[in-house]
Amino acid sequence: MSEVKIELENVKPMDIEKRSFAIITEELGDKNGLLLPGTELIVKRCIHTSADFDYADHLCFSENVVEKALDAIREGASIVTDTHMAQAGINKHALGRYGGEALCFMSDPDVAEEAKKRGVTRAAVCMEKAARLDRKLIFAIGNAPTALVRLYEMIESGTLNPELIIGVPVGFVNVVQSKELIMQTDVPYIVARGRKGGSNIAACICNALLYMLSSDRGY
Repeated sequence: MSEVKIELENVKPMDIEKRSFAIITEELGDKNGLLLPGTELIVKRCIHTSADFDYADHLCFSENVVEKALDAIREGASIVTDTHMAQAGINKHALGRYGGEALCFMSDPDVAEEAKKRGVTRAAVCMEKAARLDRKLIFAIGNAPTALVRLYEMIESGTLNPELIIGVPVGFVNVVQSKELIMQTDVPYIVARGRKGGSNIAACICNALLYMLSSDRGY
């Protein structure tokens, strides 16, 4: 069997991420000019996390959402996730500088008991538990469309008014529909339209916002 010559780029460890973003910018080409001003870092970090350039087309942003999100974080908003994976991926040190926390209630015994009693998902009950907190809230949903549906219902009933909803659940059942519901509300949103998303994308969007505040690793 003949050997195939493989040439590796000589990149210093501290420069790997910066080089990755340079490649993303290069491969986006003309699409760089089509990204909404102020959202470029979020889009590119989603691509960096997933190696999926479809996010340049599928990420949807409500009007002035980035400015509103940054203001909310500065004012101490906490981030509620629907998975411990997303919670673990958020830069809690950066969030904590402003007084916020990354929260997930999926493993709480009271959540599991309530969900079983009512025949609903734990993700939906988690959203209800979060809504009872007396603080500014950002929701970062990367897994459960039922979480988005419950958020929509509480927003419509007037029992919840979050600072931001990051709606990026991945999957096939009610995923597309739940995202569209959030986009019908007056709440600021960042949504990955269609089936794509995930807990890693939810955390990545949160971190992109935090990097904007610190002016660190912006690229």
